[in-house]
Amino acid sequence: MDMTSVNPVRDELFKNNQQFRELVQQHENYEKRLSELASLTYPNEEELLEESTLKKKKLAVKDELYAMMDDFSKKKVIEH
Repeated sequence: MDMTSVNPVRDELFKNNQQFRELVQQHENYEKRLSELASLTYPNEEELLEESTLKKKKLAVKDELYAMMDDFSKKKVIEH
């Protein structure tokens, strides 16, 4: 998840929600490992499987993050 751009919903959740912060950290860890695997010239079968698995896990985490952001946005709209 891109934490460099400005996003008030994401920033608010990151500041106040421990689960959201943990998911962002997990997403970043997956991204880091995927970068390491992508840099391998000749990955073996185990590394290829790990890459495929990590891509799926990273996407699942991203979906969860966006669902949390969507829920938070809807609650903010209802409150106003």
